[in-house]
Amino acid sequence: MINDLIYLDNLIQRSLEEDIGPGDVTTDSIIDPHAEGKAVLLAKDRMILAGLPLFSMVFTLLDPELQFEYIYQDGASVQAGEIICRISGRLAPILKAERTALNFVQRMSGIATLTNDYIERAGRQKVKILDTRKTIPGLRALDKYAVRMGGGFNHRIGLFDGILIKDNHIAAAGSITKAVALARTNAPHTLKVEVEVQRLVEVQEALDSGADIILLDNMPIDTMKQAVNIIRGRVPVEVSGNVTLGNIPEIADIGVDFISVGALTHSAKAVDMSLEILPQDKGLSNG
Repeated sequence: MINDLIYLDNLIQRSLEEDIGPGDVTTDSIIDPHAEGKAVLLAKDRMILAGLPLFSMVFTLLDPELQFEYIYQDGASVQAGEIICRISGRLAPILKAERTALNFVQRMSGIATLTNDYIERAGRQKVKILDTRKTIPGLRALDKYAVRMGGGFNHRIGLFDGILIKDNHIAAAGSITKAVALARTNAPHTLKVEVEVQRLVEVQEALDSGADIILLDNMPIDTMKQAVNIIRGRVPVEVSGNVTLGNIPEIADIGVDFISVGALTHSAKAVDMSLEILPQDKGLSNG
């Protein structure tokens, strides 16, 4: 999943503290701390799964002895009504971790599912669907992992790992040409230079200045087609802005290389899951 275990551990710890605080008064009042039982994680929507390793980490931080049996793994397609995971062990930590664990996996699976919907709508073209930096602060690593589980690709992780000259950079530098020249002079030579353009005249200037990638920002479909004709495959082309499930098939047909969609992370709806404690001596099975 995500290799930074310290980040994950700190994130989970803060999230549990936010929910449990000084103690779960309901669980502590009615559940014997030594009582054991079983629970199942159920899908209540169609979804692409993401975040299951994090889901189990939330529980095991409270009780390392809890046992998990996963029927599905991250990236799998699951239908409503199917069991995703079975949990067994002490009931008190299961109940205390329930909401925090669900919050993570429901949001991440929602992102993965929406990403997959965009990919399906784009069709069989070679275009790659990318995310953006429009993520919840502190959760970017989770959001971008979820995009990958849905079949998408990550754009730059942050401001540190890619050069993207946007309209405000151009305004501050004075022109696309000056901005690209400054980036070539001052940034690491190993990084490609991507330039955001909004008009056809800017497309030509970006080409002339030596941009490695051109991003067509908020252009009408007809203008995108003209821009692609101007570029004629000399550099990769990315499209961003006002991309929806409704218009992405038409955008993909233009022949661009990348389509970045902020909605993957800033507007994804959490999928519906539930964690259900099983009555004693009762189990559930898929099928």
